[in-house]
Amino acid sequence: MLSVQEISDRLELQQLLTDYATAVDRRRFDDLHEIFTPDAHVDYSAVGGAVGTPGEIVPWLRENLALFSAYYHLNANIDLRVDGDEATGTVMCFNPMVFAGEENTVLTVGVWYHDTYRRIDGRWRIASRVEEKCFMH
Repeated sequence: MLSVQEISDRLELQQLLTDYATAVDRRRFDDLHEIFTPDAHVDYSAVGGAVGTPGEIVPWLRENLALFSAYYHLNANIDLRVDGDEATGTVMCFNPMVFAGEENTVLTVGVWYHDTYRRIDGRWRIASRVEEKCFMH
């Protein structure tokens, strides 16, 4: 049986995942600095993206996602393992993206995020996020 602390941790981690998706989907890229640890390793290279720290990734996201007029992240199959103030997770994500100026052209992306999380000052943050491509169409 899960302890009350583990239930709380899992709910907080699920909210963190939602906060990430919302920040990107609403183009509130600066919010990502509060979602990731400052030294986080972010690797979007599996789908042709950047690799770096949040300070390097945020400008890349802002520039490259401007190519799309609309997109969203639908997270599912969230598999979390909590160990004190550290946790790991694998999250499936479906991400349709509409090209700007081409409303009938949609890039559909399916990935798994392989994450590590760290609780800092009582708050969970993403310490690393590595994408694994399932498909791009």
